[in-house]
Amino acid sequence: MSTAFTAGERNWQARLGKLRDVVRQELVARQLAGELPPAPVRIIDLGCGQGTQALWLARRGYDVTGVDASADLLARFERDRAAEPAEVRGRVRAERGLIEDYAERAGVSRFPVVLCHGVLMYLADPEPVLRAIARLAGPGGMVSLLVRNGDALAMRPGLLGDWAACAEAFGSDRYMNRIGVAARADRLAGLTARLAAHGLQVTAWYGVRVFTDTVPGDAGPPADLQTLLACEERAGRTDPYRQVAALLHLIARRLGE
Repeated sequence: MSTAFTAGERNWQARLGKLRDVVRQELVARQLAGELPPAPVRIIDLGCGQGTQALWLARRGYDVTGVDASADLLARFERDRAAEPAEVRGRVRAERGLIEDYAERAGVSRFPVVLCHGVLMYLADPEPVLRAIARLAGPGGMVSLLVRNGDALAMRPGLLGDWAACAEAFGSDRYMNRIGVAARADRLAGLTARLAAHGLQVTAWYGVRVFTDTVPGDAGPPADLQTLLACEERAGRTDPYRQVAALLHLIARRLGE
């Protein structure tokens, strides 16, 4: 079961636990903590990968279903799940499948919370996945999306001194990402409008990796990691810093049902 992400999956796994991954996972978790309804609530994590967020949520009392197309990442998810206490293992499960097909499965119900992190950037056309997300979000439900920030696509190459790539990034929504896959970025206004067309209203948004996006992919967490994370968290909530973050974390809600 291959997707556009498959070509870079090995490089992705090699970077798990490195600084850029740690900042992403920790910032998204902190931002989610202020938005989620109290546990226990059913959550579906679309494109769950190795299960970092799913397991974090299960430890906090949420009932989580993860969905991903990658057998290798789901195997890693299962190994990590097996190492958890029984009460955590019982609250999380993973299924293999394509996101755009999942909502069509027989017996699938809607969820109070739908997560889809780091997926839209690998889709030339995000509409099939956005439709699935909207169908899976229940009345009053919450949706959490993590996307590449198209409004700041020139920041990374500019800060790295790659002026040819920087010049190309202005006005573009395409880029080559750190794991060697051609990818796509979303602009806040455009994605907000797309979500509204599916009955989802953006109620909050955050920046992720404001200061650390240019660090080498193999850089590990520093000794002062907690101070770094505090600075990233504050910047991710504050203008103008969040506007130039590498990633945008959007919270949307299905209102009016």
